[in-house]
Formats: sequence, C-alpha cells, structure tokens
Amino acid sequence: MQNIQTVPAKSIIYRTGNASTLSWLDYSMNIYRGCNHGCIYCDSRSNCFRNMDFDIVKVKENALQIIRDDLRRKVKLGVVHTGAMSDPYNPLEAELKLTRNALELINAFGFGASIATKSSLVTRDIDVLCDIKQSAPANVSFSVIAACDELCKKIEPNVSVTSERFEALSKIAGSGIFCGVYLNPVLPFLTDTEENVLQILRMAKDAGAKYVHTYMSMTLRPGSREYYFAQLDNYFPGIREKYVRRYGMRKYNQSPNEKKLWGVFAAECERLGLLYDMNAIVFANRIGYDDRQLTLF
Repeated sequence: MQNIQTVPAKSIIYRTGNASTLSWLDYSMNIYRGCNHGCIYCDSRSNCFRNMDFDIVKVKENALQIIRDDLRRKVKLGVVHTGAMSDPYNPLEAELKLTRNALELINAFGFGASIATKSSLVTRDIDVLCDIKQSAPANVSFSVIAACDELCKKIEPNVSVTSERFEALSKIAGSGIFCGVYLNPVLPFLTDTEENVLQILRMAKDAGAKYVHTYMSMTLRPGSREYYFAQLDNYFPGIREKYVRRYGMRKYNQSPNEKKLWGVFAAECERLGLLYDMNAIVFANRIGYDDRQLTLF
C-alpha cells in the first residue's frame, strides 16, 4: 500500500444549511482533503479554505467510524452529498474504497446519496447506488466543461477525459440511476463557445443524462486566481490579459457571451428534453420518494 497522509477529523457529515445551491442535498460529506486531478480552475484552491498543499490527497482519520456515528446521531433522514470540496473518486479511492464503504453506511441508515465527480471509477459502485435508490434518492453528476478531449487534458490533466466520463455516465444511466452533467464552471475565452456548449449537451443526451446544469461563469478568489493565471500563461498565452482587462480582481467572472450563450443552452435543452432548471431537477430526483421517507426516524 502506498504511503498515505492523514488528517484528524471530529465529524465528516455536516448539515448543508438553507444556502445550499442544490436544495435536495441535506448533508455534505468529504472523506478526503485535497485533490490531485490538477484542474487549473478549481475554486477549492482558494486561500479561504486553508488547504495550502491542495494537490496532495489526505485521508480523514477513522473516517468510516466517524461517518457511522454521524449518521447514527442524525434525527432527520436526507440526502448526503459528496464531491463538493474534493473528488470522492481520486486515485486513492481505487485502493481504499472509503467512498464505497461510506455509501454502504448511508444505505444501511436509510439516507439518500448524491455524488459529483470527474472520475469513471464511480461506476464501480453502481450496485450500492442501486440499493440506495430502492428507498431514497440516489444521483450522480459528472462535471464536464470541455467537449474536446484535447482541451480537457490541458485544463483537467489528471482525470478521466470527457469521452471517458460520458462512457461512465452511460453505464450509470443504464442502471436506472438519476444522473446528469454539471457544466460548471464555464471558462471565459476558453470554453464559453456555442460549439462547446452544444456539443456537451448532445453528448449528455446521447449518454442518457436527465439534466445539464450551468451558471455560465467561474469563480476566482485569492489563491485559485494566481494558480489559474499561471496555468493560462503556460497553456493559453494571451488569455490572462483578457481576464485582467475585463474582470480585474472580481470574484465572479461571467462569460462575455453569457446572455446569448444562455439562450442557446436553454433552447437546446428544451429541444433535447434535458432538464436544466434546478427546481425541475430537484423535483424529478425526488419523484417516487414520499416526504415521510426523508423526515424523522
């Protein structure tokens, strides 16, 4: 077994609060700290998260025992989301199976599960997700921002390329699990083209996705901004200057094509029958699950 770094933890499953963007997600879970996918735009690199060696994946000590105790103490059932701060299917997961074991605990305690990932490794756990969906919502969202594998390799160098993600999504969809795509973030001057957006939508539909959700923007905060700009200089000379001129030190960077691109995006989703409004996605994910299944024990 490879040398694995650990970090202490008192709790792992937290209430998301009313501010959660995805309102079906009642709890968040991060078993790992850091991520080695190398995505050049990752907001989790930001200084505010105080993870200065972000590229080194660390495991939270006694994670499964803590998760078991956290779930046992919850007085309200709900959906547990994983993948917000670090991908739950990093290379360590193939060996350690902590995410898989955590899903088994989530199933045993009657909770639902939501996963956000860029890795095809999630298909390994289709059997557990199918068990979960028998009594509670289960969903998998693949983050996809570049339709072209070549561009994907530059901006997301250490992860399953786009074509592999859609192959994995097809397997997830084929098992009957509710799944879709997060087209987030949209990188100004790099991925904010009609061609890229339309191709992702069509690939998602062909793979069996039920939804595609997007914001048409990206977040740049201290820490992540400097790293992103350095990578732009390496791979996309001249693009950094466009950011500086247009956005300065702004935190939220919306595509210059946002209005037109949103219209194209929405129209194509309607044509393809893909959900894109979050309220509609939440409603569809909960169909068949009575509120009584997600309230008091």
